[in-house]
Formats: sequence, C-alpha cells, structure tokens
Amino acid sequence: MTEASDSTTPTTPDTPDAPEDGYFGASVAATYDDPEGRMFSPAAVDPAVDLLAELAAGGPALEFAIGTGRIALPLAHRGVPVHGIDLSRAMVERMREKEGGAELPVTIGDFATTRADGPYKPGDFTLVYLVFNTIMNVTTQEAQVACFRNAAAHLAPGGTFVVEVGVPDLRLLAPGQEAVPWQVTPTRWAFDHYEVATQSMSSNYIEVEGGRGSYRSIPFRYVWPAELDLMAQLAGLRLRDRWEGWKGEPFTNESEKHVSVWEKPRD
Repeated sequence: MTEASDSTTPTTPDTPDAPEDGYFGASVAATYDDPEGRMFSPAAVDPAVDLLAELAAGGPALEFAIGTGRIALPLAHRGVPVHGIDLSRAMVERMREKEGGAELPVTIGDFATTRADGPYKPGDFTLVYLVFNTIMNVTTQEAQVACFRNAAAHLAPGGTFVVEVGVPDLRLLAPGQEAVPWQVTPTRWAFDHYEVATQSMSSNYIEVEGGRGSYRSIPFRYVWPAELDLMAQLAGLRLRDRWEGWKGEPFTNESEKHVSVWEKPRD
C-alpha cells in the first residue's frame, strides 16, 4: 500500500503489474513521480519534512507506505534514520533508483500488520508516520484499527504516530448524488464515488489516448477525525495535536484535511 491518488495520478503505461503489488504496481510506479505535481513541490514536501524531523527528535522514523520515497528520502537527508514498510515492490524499486534510496531499509508487506525487520525493531522508533490520505487505502475499519495498533507496537514510549488525511467531502454531495467530479479535460475525467452507508469510496479515472479509452478505479474507506481518535485510544495512544496542515495551521470547521499527532504514553 502506498500513497493515495489525487489529481497528480499519472497515465498508466502498458507495463505488466504483479498482483502482489496491489493497486500500485509497475504501471503506476513507472510514472508515479511527477515533478510538476503539487504533492512533489517543495511547498508540499518541505513543511512535512520539517515537522517530521522535529517529531523524530533524533531517533529513528518508520514510514508506513514509503512508496518511491517522496518524504522518506528528504527526511533521511536531514539525518533522520528512516525505515519503511510497503506492499509494492515496484514502488520501492523506483525509490532504490534515487540518490540514497538504496540505503533505506524497507520491509515488504501490509503496513497494517507487518513488523519492521531491520536495524531498528518494534519499540525502537520515536516516530511512525503515514501521509497523503494513505490510511484510506486500508479499506476496512478493522484493518485501520490494526494499523494504529501496529504503529503503537513500533513506537518507543513518548513516540508519536502522525497521519495526514483529508476530511470527507460529503458536504459536496447533493441529496441523491453519489459522485463528485474533480477533473474534466478533453482526454481525462476523474471523479470520486461515495457509499455513505458503508464509508466506502473510490477514485475513478477515465483516460482517452490515441482514440482508445481506459478506466481505472482505486477503492478507499474514508474516515472521520473522531473515528481516528477512537482507533488511537484502542491502540493505547492519545491525541497530542491536530492541525490543518504541516505548518501548524489551526484545524477548523472548514479544513479540508488534517495532520494529526498521537503520542504513546511514557508510563
């Protein structure tokens, strides 16, 4: 499992995917890094790295869904020892091709249950983090709870678990409406589809290239801030901070996303 898709999701080339890589196989990994995409801009990356480095406090950090290293590599360049867990070998292979990528230890597996296997072990980490909506790639409540428990198991006392995720956009739905379009171009249509009764949603992409159309859909489970706080409590963590963004902006009724920090008690 890796970072959730947004409007920067690239066109899918004709590259075979390994089923074990899930929705982020070779075809996605080949063009995932988009220098022009907003999630790769310094304005998006630098504040996240600044805050995560501060929270790591000189200790090791573990990234759930390390992907192609968008956050892990600049964090490691700041002197933070970074370990990763990711289901997609294809995404990790892309990270390995980058400067410093081969040096980061990565455990392949589902971050909801997989334990880190490397120089640092569960209980050693001062920081575990999960960015860019990726908690929603975990598509059942049970597995999302397991993700929090896995984070808590990896944290040292006093360590923190950080999640960046959007606030569900249900206010955009008119009565009887189930889909919200967010990109319409002559060759690309993208929309989110919601099932309110189950908190299920999907991001859907229709591409037209050379007169041929393709369709891709990625499932998610959206989750509310209060529900995440309850998951944290079940895992023995307590909410320390919640902001609208990585710069510590206040979280308000109008916030479209949040960066939340839960702490593992020292006693």
